[in-house]
Amino acid sequence: MIANSPHFTATGTARAGGAGAMGNQAVSRIGFGAMQLRELHADRAAAIGLLRRAAELGADHVDTAHFYGDGFVNGLIRDAFRPQDGVVTVSKVGADPNPGGRIPLRPAQRPEQLRASVEDNLASLGADRIPVVNLRRLETLPGILAEGDQVVDVDDQLAELTALRDAGKIGAIGLSAITLDTLRRALPAGIACVQNAYSVVSRGDEEMLRLCTEEHIAWVPFFPLGGAFPAMPKVVDEPAVITVARELGHTPAQVGLAWLLHHAPNVLLIPGTAKLSHLEANIAAGSIELDEQAMAALDAVQPRSAEVTLG
Repeated sequence: MIANSPHFTATGTARAGGAGAMGNQAVSRIGFGAMQLRELHADRAAAIGLLRRAAELGADHVDTAHFYGDGFVNGLIRDAFRPQDGVVTVSKVGADPNPGGRIPLRPAQRPEQLRASVEDNLASLGADRIPVVNLRRLETLPGILAEGDQVVDVDDQLAELTALRDAGKIGAIGLSAITLDTLRRALPAGIACVQNAYSVVSRGDEEMLRLCTEEHIAWVPFFPLGGAFPAMPKVVDEPAVITVARELGHTPAQVGLAWLLHHAPNVLLIPGTAKLSHLEANIAAGSIELDEQAMAALDAVQPRSAEVTLG
């Protein structure tokens, strides 16, 4: 049956961007990052429609967290998909909602907090098991950093998540916002994916990406187009990206996403949006072919970095 092919989703739709792997699961190389659906709090039907449209276009994994809107986004995912839709939910722990705060989340790194966060995710998703749970370590920028009693040894965190995996509450463990040393220490636990900030203009984690490729770990860059904060460089402002996009007849954003897919075979993308037109453009980036000349021009971009924090 076509639905059993690694190149197609459970509903028989061609996988967006082709077939990739997250741990032992076949998934589309382009998924959907659900964080921005918080913007549609007043239009729940539109948010659910956007999720369903992503799946129709072949994006069969969705990135979320209970702390996205204090369970609001997870509730959308719960209502949007049925088990037979075959959409893989990837959630994360390491922070809790902080409604009304200057920053909408606060660190939750201690093992007992990780367990509570998994339970919160299960409840808001209406699930008995989460296929993949990422531990957001809060040890690298951009974003908030762990301080005080929130600075926890990764071995203690992985022991808790491994126990939850053994109990069947989560299927696989991922890591987010980590250093290369942390990844090396975590490898014996069995890591399905790594999420760090990464794009054609921000490639400080190239050595970590190489290690993930060698270890068959999915590399899932967040902020794949940069520019999420005022001081961050934007992919769409990079002259080489603009030139390639003009020559190929695509947008700079699409070229930035296509470069990531061409750069390494284990890259999975989770571009997020609250707009249907952006969703369709992001998924269309998975069919863009970059020839040797285009890749050489993009590979030659000098990566830039910015010290960005939410605090």
